[in-house]
Amino acid sequence: MGKVLEGPGMEIFNKWGIHTPHHVVISDPDQIDSLVESNRWMQESKMVVKAHEALGSRMKLGLVKINLDINGVKAATKEIIGRNINGMIISQVIISEMIPHEEEYYLCVTSTREGAEILCAKFGGIEVEENWEKIRRTFVEVGEKPTDEQIGKMLDEAGFTGELKEKMTKFSNRLFDAFDQEDGTYMEINPLILSPKTGKLCALDAVVLLDNDARYRHPDWHFTFASEFGREYTTPEKEIMDIDSRVKGSVKLIEIPPKEGDDISKRVALLPAGGGASVFYSDAVINLGGTIANYSEYSGDPPSWAVEALTERVCNLPQISHIIVGGAIANFTDVKATFTGIIAAFRKCKEQLKDVHIWVRRGGPNEKVGLEYMRGLADEGFKIHVYDRYTPLTDIVRFALEGEAN
Repeated sequence: MGKVLEGPGMEIFNKWGIHTPHHVVISDPDQIDSLVESNRWMQESKMVVKAHEALGSRMKLGLVKINLDINGVKAATKEIIGRNINGMIISQVIISEMIPHEEEYYLCVTSTREGAEILCAKFGGIEVEENWEKIRRTFVEVGEKPTDEQIGKMLDEAGFTGELKEKMTKFSNRLFDAFDQEDGTYMEINPLILSPKTGKLCALDAVVLLDNDARYRHPDWHFTFASEFGREYTTPEKEIMDIDSRVKGSVKLIEIPPKEGDDISKRVALLPAGGGASVFYSDAVINLGGTIANYSEYSGDPPSWAVEALTERVCNLPQISHIIVGGAIANFTDVKATFTGIIAAFRKCKEQLKDVHIWVRRGGPNEKVGLEYMRGLADEGFKIHVYDRYTPLTDIVRFALEGEAN
C-alpha cells in the first residue's frame, strides 16, 4: 500500500471525472510569477497554500494558509518551503483555487477483507472525526459494483435528498470506479463541496492510497509514492521502487541510518528472501543486541538483474559489519538464479565488503548449486559463511553477533 500525495491524487480524480480545484505543485517560490502568467485562475481567484507532504494536522502545524492573493501566496510559499517538521524538510507546496462554499460533505471508499465499503456523511471537515457514529456506509463484494439503489439507500440514511442526492449518486459511482480501476486501497474526499460557480460536486482534498505493487499495470502512474517514514525516500530507495514496478516478483528497500551510539560491530544489513524472513531476521538482530541497517526483501522469483541491483544498494549501506542473505525453503524462487545476481553484486562491491562478514542460509530449487556458488566466494577473499536448509533460520544471526562461524 502506498500513499499518493494530494496533487497526483487530484490528477487521478480528474482522470475519472471527479472535479477538483485548479491547482499547481511547486518546489521554488521563484516559479510563481511564470505560473501566474499561464494560469488565469491564479489571477482571478483567492488561493490556498498547503505543504505538499505526507503529514497530518497540517493546519495545526501552520502548514495551510487560506484566502490568499498573489503576494500572500508568495509569502506563504517562502514561509512553508524549507521548514523542518520533526526531521522532515518541507520541499513542496500545493497552491489551489479557493472555492467559497456553504456546506461540506464526506465521501470515502475503503478496502475490506471481503470487498470494499463506501462511506458518506452530509457533513465534512473536522465534524467527521467528531461524529463518526453518524457516518453511513454500504458494502460491495469483491468483483461487484454498487448499484444506484444501493448507493441511494445509503444517501437516504445520511440525509441527502432531491437533486443533491442524484449528484452524490453519480459522484459516488465515479469515486468507486476510480478506486476499483486504479487498484485503490483507500480514497477519501473531505471536504466534498458543491461549487457555487459550476453547480458540480468538487473534491477540495484528496487522500489516496493505492496498491503500489500494481504499478506495472498503470503506465500513467508517473508520481512517486509518499514516504511514510517522516523523510523523503533516498535515491537508492527510489531506484529500487522503480525496478520493483517493472519486474515480476518483488524487490524492496528501506534504509535505516545509523544512530549515535550504535555498536557498528553489530550493525547488520539484511537481504532476506521474503517479507516473513525479513521480520524474523530483524527481530533476531534486535533481540541479540544488534542494530539493522535496512529493511529489504526479494521474493516471487524476481529476475537476477533486479536482485543484483538490490544487493548493490545493500552493500553500499553505511557502517555495516555484517550482511545476512537468507530465507526459508523456497517453493518456486530459483536459489541459483537469485544467488547469481547477489554474487555479481558482491563482486562489484568487493572493496566496500572487505571488512564485512556475509552470512547465508537458504533452501529451495537449485539450492545445492546456489550454495556452492556462494561458498566459492571464500576463495576470492570474501568473509562468507554459508549454511543450508538444515540450519535454523535465525541461527546465523547468533553466529554473526556472537562471533561463531562455520
